[in-house]
Amino acid sequence: MTNSSADVVAAAPPRGPGRWAPLWVIAFVALWPAPGLAETVLALGALLTVARLLQLRLRGGIAPLLSIPAWALTTVLFLAYWLPQLFSAVDAIDADAAWFKVAAGLRYLPFMWLVAIAVATGPRRRLTFAGLAVIAAVWVVDGLVQAVAGTSALFWSLDQLKWLINGHALCTPDEVAAVDRLSGVFGPCNLKFGQVLASLSPFLLFALARRWGMPGWLLGAVATGVVMVLAGSRAAWITYALVLLFSGWRLLGGRRLLLVMAIGLAGAVALGLGSAQVRERLARTTLAFSGEAAGVDAALSGRSQIWSAALCMVRQHPVNGVGTRGFREAYPACDPDPARTAAWGEGPALHAHQIVLEILAETGVLGLLLWLAGAALAWRAWRYAPADARARARPAALALAVTVFPFNTHLAFYSAFWGGLTLMLAALYAGSLLARDDGC
Repeated sequence: MTNSSADVVAAAPPRGPGRWAPLWVIAFVALWPAPGLAETVLALGALLTVARLLQLRLRGGIAPLLSIPAWALTTVLFLAYWLPQLFSAVDAIDADAAWFKVAAGLRYLPFMWLVAIAVATGPRRRLTFAGLAVIAAVWVVDGLVQAVAGTSALFWSLDQLKWLINGHALCTPDEVAAVDRLSGVFGPCNLKFGQVLASLSPFLLFALARRWGMPGWLLGAVATGVVMVLAGSRAAWITYALVLLFSGWRLLGGRRLLLVMAIGLAGAVALGLGSAQVRERLARTTLAFSGEAAGVDAALSGRSQIWSAALCMVRQHPVNGVGTRGFREAYPACDPDPARTAAWGEGPALHAHQIVLEILAETGVLGLLLWLAGAALAWRAWRYAPADARARARPAALALAVTVFPFNTHLAFYSAFWGGLTLMLAALYAGSLLARDDGC
């Protein structure tokens, strides 16, 4: 071997999880409609990442995978999520479940490293973001097919596969009959489609804008908006409106964006009036202006009752909360109106349905301070990043910001599904903002 060849070999970065990290992230997201498989991909990815990083560490070759700031920010964002779990478990109402969550939560750290590695260089980042955009596009097209034909082709395929495996359907007949919205690939027994698509939509809209400019963005915004309206989740409507506002502002400018959003709002209302389910949600929303407590509670689908119970938990456990995922156990003692059947039916509420109240109720003021510290460090990294770094991280930054937007209702951030989604977005943000390369 010549000296020049030896120099090239010595200078080449060691093989690591970087080559397969984008495909792992794409597979994880594509399998969200099958939560068990997605969780398996997450856990296996975490284990393989730990094993490979230990191997590379023994060879002295971890550093090229991520920049030092990216390692640090990814780890800090994990700690801002996980440490509240740890502190809340000390005197949790359901101690066994809380400590299990603490132990299981450790898998998120190596998985977040894997996700950050997937966007640490230009080629890997383009592959990862393009893969997420394609998944969102496929789900939008499938949602439009369901709106016309009445059935999601993707969910039907998954259901047929389930029948072949064990002779059972994914959803029971009662769950299918009770569905009141477009359910997409997630199906009528897992009504997360609208909120998941809203959080994933920035990757689609930015990809279309980059490829085809304003016409591409408009086409994607309209198609996704139609699906979003019919999906019927008011929380998803707010999330998607924020995505349109911040993704369209730079592309269209203020005046044209306001015009487009006004036209879109009129179209959404017209579309909603043609759908009995959407009309019912719009009518329910107007009850909030009745001035009566019962009307407000009905408009919020019973959430005012849940939020009152959450505030009760905060008063009783202000320092470190009732324990993560302990909301359901603490709810009966804090139910403000136990004699009345709740809007969701029998049984306790499972979580607070609002990020700030969830954090305060389950992890206390200490947990909220840790979350705010993580948010402050994420914002500081954005503020001091150069323009090209912000440009390459913008889709992930917007997706993360709208997902944790506090003035909305939310799924449970300490659940396996929504927690994994949120931490993945956080790692995409940290890894792309503080990437080792300067290109986009």
